[in-house]
Amino acid sequence: MKINDEWKDYRIIATGDGEKLERWKDVVLLRPDPQVIWRAQKPLASFVKPDARYIRSSSGGGHWEFERKLPDSWVVGWRDLRFNVRPMNFKHTGLFPEQAANWAMMIDLIKQADRPVKVLNLFAYTGGATVACLSAGASVCHVDAAKNMVELAKENVALSDLANRPVRYIVEDCRKFVLREIRRGNRYDAIVLDPPSFGRGASGEEWKLERDIYDFLQLCRNVLSENALFVLLNSYTTGLQPTVLSNLLRLTMPPCGNVSAYEVCLPTDEGIALPCGASGLWTKGEKYE
Repeated sequence: MKINDEWKDYRIIATGDGEKLERWKDVVLLRPDPQVIWRAQKPLASFVKPDARYIRSSSGGGHWEFERKLPDSWVVGWRDLRFNVRPMNFKHTGLFPEQAANWAMMIDLIKQADRPVKVLNLFAYTGGATVACLSAGASVCHVDAAKNMVELAKENVALSDLANRPVRYIVEDCRKFVLREIRRGNRYDAIVLDPPSFGRGASGEEWKLERDIYDFLQLCRNVLSENALFVLLNSYTTGLQPTVLSNLLRLTMPPCGNVSAYEVCLPTDEGIALPCGASGLWTKGEKYE
């Protein structure tokens, strides 16, 4: 299990009855969480009144209910990095704060390499990993099929004063992009994959994690450099255990590396850890602890 507690502007106040009460700087949100199957010790809204709550629909999806008018977006900080957050569709805020555990790990690995490092960030969303890797001195190729998410990533990079760092933004289906990089002979020292459970590419290409991830990892191996540093695979698919991610990396990445896998969690003010998915890590050198 990995937890990073360096957030300046984020915390989980309380959990229970399928929801989590969070403070994002000066804004309190109440959102559903499928991992929270325990009872609340007391009504979550009694800790502090939420400014907005995401209500699930019985027919799928849901909507936000606001207790006060919120800004279109606001900024939260982790270490010296900055990110925009906002209420978005499907209960999201544009940022997964639990990934700070992986950001810290990637920053360490890139800095310890003490050489130029090229990172390929696939299914890159709003660019949390892109910002972290740029801050450590790497160059990054940021790839996502959703143009609006790539635009948000550019905002996050600029917020952290990293817009002058070597970064490419690609709006394309990740599989198509990797195939083209193989043909071009382009290679990367690190790959970050944050695939959804289900999705569609810019031209309607369908993605299903359980069906497609093994073949896609095999494809990605072909763009790893000879002096590769790491491959990070994230999963939010409920029921996909860390051992599954470990097995995937052991079977698809070069055998000369080390593999570890772990739950990614967030601390709560209640003194418990909230599980937020799993990650698998392949490293070329010594095993990262």
